[in-house]
Amino acid sequence: MRHHKHKNQLGVKKEHRVALMANLAAALIREGRIKTTLKKAKALRPFAEQLITLAKKGGIPNRRLAMSRVRDPAAISTLFDERVSQFTNRNGGYTRIYKLGPHRLGDAAEMALIEFVSADDPGYGSRKRGAKSRKSETAAKTAAAEGEVLEAEAAEAPVAEAEASSSPEARSEAPADPVDEVPSPDVQETEEKK
Repeated sequence: MRHHKHKNQLGVKKEHRVALMANLAAALIREGRIKTTLKKAKALRPFAEQLITLAKKGGIPNRRLAMSRVRDPAAISTLFDERVSQFTNRNGGYTRIYKLGPHRLGDAAEMALIEFVSADDPGYGSRKRGAKSRKSETAAKTAAAEGEVLEAEAAEAPVAEAEASSSPEARSEAPADPVDEVPSPDVQETEEKK
């Protein structure tokens, strides 16, 4: 059975796909970041990460394996001599894909940016079980702050009401009930015309 054997076919023959991956990987190694379609970027990611793993192992046989896959001597020497140093403390996750907003005008393909992760990038890291996420922590802090504000307002409200009801000025200044108010003559005339 062919379980877990699917790879991105990209709608082309094997020879075309091998050449495409080699050229995209060489461009990524040389430039550090390339813009391509999302499907090609997703297909390139495992290919490029396998090349970086070969470079981390080092040695002539691994260099020859990488050369047989990429077929660009300048890109391979750049990878093995310069770029591999930024991945020595990383166990995978050497590339990152960003989806770009507008689709390509010609065929409406989703565009993406694939790049190497920098050496000083902490990444997502591993969270310990039971640890709260930042979102839940900020929500808890916000809720606690709102609760304190509501408690303070509740404590101040009875005092303010008691002071207002005890002063005779407040009683005389209190507005009359809107039901007891007599409408103006203009309003009475407009209501009669209806």
